[in-house]
Amino acid sequence: MCERAIRGTVKRMLKLFAVGLLTANVLSPPAPTLTWGECPGGPGSVGIECATLKVPVDWDRPNGRQLTLTIGRLRSTAAEPKGSVLVNFGGPVGISIDLMRKYGGGESFAGLRQKVDIVTWDLRGGPNAPGLSTNLPCDWTGARIPSLPRNQAEFDRLAATNRAAAERCQVKDPELFGAMDSATHARDADAIRQALGEQQTSFYGASYGGFIGQAYAQLFPRRVRAMVLDGTWNHSAADWDHELPLLARDVQSYVIRFFDWCRTQGHCPNAPALWQRVMARAPLPAGAVKYSADDIRYQAVALARVASYSRLAAALEKAARTGDASGFVPDPPNAPYATTASPGVVECTDWPHPADQRQLMRQVRRMRAAAPYIGAVATIEQAMLSCVGWPIPVRNRPAALPDGLPPLLMAGNWSEFQAASRVVDQVPGSGSIYHDGPGHTLYQFNACARGKIDAYLADLVVPEPGTRC
Repeated sequence: MCERAIRGTVKRMLKLFAVGLLTANVLSPPAPTLTWGECPGGPGSVGIECATLKVPVDWDRPNGRQLTLTIGRLRSTAAEPKGSVLVNFGGPVGISIDLMRKYGGGESFAGLRQKVDIVTWDLRGGPNAPGLSTNLPCDWTGARIPSLPRNQAEFDRLAATNRAAAERCQVKDPELFGAMDSATHARDADAIRQALGEQQTSFYGASYGGFIGQAYAQLFPRRVRAMVLDGTWNHSAADWDHELPLLARDVQSYVIRFFDWCRTQGHCPNAPALWQRVMARAPLPAGAVKYSADDIRYQAVALARVASYSRLAAALEKAARTGDASGFVPDPPNAPYATTASPGVVECTDWPHPADQRQLMRQVRRMRAAAPYIGAVATIEQAMLSCVGWPIPVRNRPAALPDGLPPLLMAGNWSEFQAASRVVDQVPGSGSIYHDGPGHTLYQFNACARGKIDAYLADLVVPEPGTRC
């Protein structure tokens, strides 16, 4: 009797197991395979090949409308490659395949390609520059970064202007417009991982691509094999209001380095006083336009960012002596004001922006206290003025990284290093590469950093924190 009961139990378990397998296959169909062929526009000198992949427009509705991602691959030169590395060049732009055609040759990926396939994809929506994936038909022209509103009425006018600009794009494809944040791009990246047949993702993100990487780490911590964040900043802050003054201090570091250069070179030992005098005199004529104090700060930071110290010193001295700010006007002068892509459909759903003038000024005051020479200028807070009044909410809010991540790797220069350190320092065992100089991102331009990044991505060799290149 007991033996018959055992046999019956076993039969029921086997039946349930078989039903479970069938159900799992119904609910989780096998990942699609990729069919590789010639890319639109050809293989270029690097021999890139392309495939397409269907994914949901809205990942919360996986059985709803689908769009097409176009994926590019540089095959490894190894007979048996160690998998793939997924690359995003930043922007955010939709032309990564064209960028891979441009940067994938020469020294850029030559070493890494000896061990792995190099894979990239054109972002959905084609933000800022349309590529080969499904695009949002919109005019992504540059617009002047808004001035800081002085009161609630100006804040409301800015919100109305931004909303009108956004709605001109939203109306063309509301569903896609609402699904272009970096977390959605990260879900697309995971679909590519599955289609490649990889168990885990090795990811390299440059500049804005680092935010897609951070979103992927938030969503899929146990699917991360390796992740490089190159020339990015912190989208993994547990407290955004606390992060803003730190970001302002990071940007101000460019200006502090300029002051140090002035002091040690002996050409402009009074540069901090000149700086403050010029800002107090603004607005000042600058060629055909007038620059406010924040306009001058922005252009001065741009000069300090690329270490154009002699030009910045001359511009400061001229503005302080004559009241002429034309030395700050960029070359060529056809766009004298700082501009941003308008509307920033990815950025505006990635980053918090103030709801009203009171919240904005509370944040700006804290940034000015932390970084008195620049305040909120040239920071994400200033850029987010273009998102005030946005017609859809922030979908991909900053948050601390979860547990379960493997050691990450960050690379950065002067101001990028501190911000990105606040990301990787959350993950035990992570490494970082520091370049003591100007610029933006290291992999393409710094052979020392490239070699260490390649060793990490291919063989998981993690550099020590603060490794100098």
